[in-house]
This record gives sequence, C-alpha cells and structure tokens, in this order.
Amino acid sequence: MKTFELKGSLRTDLGKKANKALRKEEMVPCELYGGGENVHFAISEKIFSKLLFTPEVYIINAEVDGKKFSCILRDIHFHAVTDKPLHADFYQVFEDKAFEVELPIRVEGFAKGIQAGGKLAVISRKLKVKGLMANLPENLLIEVSDLGLGRSIQVGELTYENLELLNSKNSVVVQVKLTRAARAAAQSTSPDGGEATPAAE
Repeated sequence: MKTFELKGSLRTDLGKKANKALRKEEMVPCELYGGGENVHFAISEKIFSKLLFTPEVYIINAEVDGKKFSCILRDIHFHAVTDKPLHADFYQVFEDKAFEVELPIRVEGFAKGIQAGGKLAVISRKLKVKGLMANLPENLLIEVSDLGLGRSIQVGELTYENLELLNSKNSVVVQVKLTRAARAAAQSTSPDGGEATPAAE
C-alpha cells in the first residue's frame, strides 16, 4: 500500500467549545485508537482534504507532537449542510498484526460481454480484506476478459495471496449488464423470434 505523511498537534481540551474553535481555524479534530490509550489530535483541513478526495487507500504515517504512529483512516463525520469534515477517526496498525481495511478494486481486460453489446458495471468499488501490512496491495486486480453478456463475478470467486476477503461471498463485484441494443440483437438472432438472453447472475 501507498503511504501518506501526516503531522498533527495534540489536543488536551476535548470539549465541544474547543472542537468548535478548532474548526473555525480550519483544523479537524481527530482521534487515534487501537494501540492502547487513545490519542486526541488535530490536523489541518487542507492537508486532510488530500486524504478525502482520492480513490487511494493509504497507510498513514502520523506524527503527533514528536510521537509516530502507523494508522489507517477509519471513519469521518461530516457537517450535514456544508459537508465539511467535523471529526476523523484513525485506527493504529502494526506490522506484525493483521488488520481489516477496504481496498479499491482495479478492473483489467475487455470483457467478451462488452464486445457483444453489453455494458460493464462495477458494483463494488472497494472490498474489505484482512491481512498483514506487508501483504496489502494498493488495489485488488480483477480480470474480466472472459466475462460474458449478463454474467458477473462474485466475491466468492476471487482469491488473493495472504489476504482474507471479508465481504459476503455472494456479493457481486462486477457484471456485464444487458443493454437495449444487446437485447434487440439477441432477440433478432433467436430461432423462434423470442428473446434469447443469457440469465443474469
């Protein structure tokens, strides 16, 4: 996985007024947990936005008042009207302990079903996995070249070395959907004039 360097300042006043004052200064109140005692800190909203507006998932090397932690971004609370981040939770991770994280998928190949007039739909943009830090890739590659019209790939059909997939095995990740053009073509080539389309999974 890629890494992201992040510096924050320790928070000692954890009240609502203190958090509100931080947000006025364009700082985001944060909390780090998972390593024993929780660490409360604040980071620049400008820096934090680089973590928000990206499809990438990072191992974050956080430094808070000289202390360093490896962590992942676990949760973000947004303002209901402005969509500005109100609070962020980080989870501390260790090289020798497996942990759960959502990784983006990367589709590769030109599906047979697209050549037949279908449209590739990515149903799940990320999948939850569990593994050691050293075994986590930047993304999960899914090869779709053999995927036919009306067919799909489910989580249970995927395997990755040294990783455990945690999503339901029946969850659809990608599928080739039937378009109107594909339906019309299939119907016109049906011997009895009926609609001959493959069953969608």
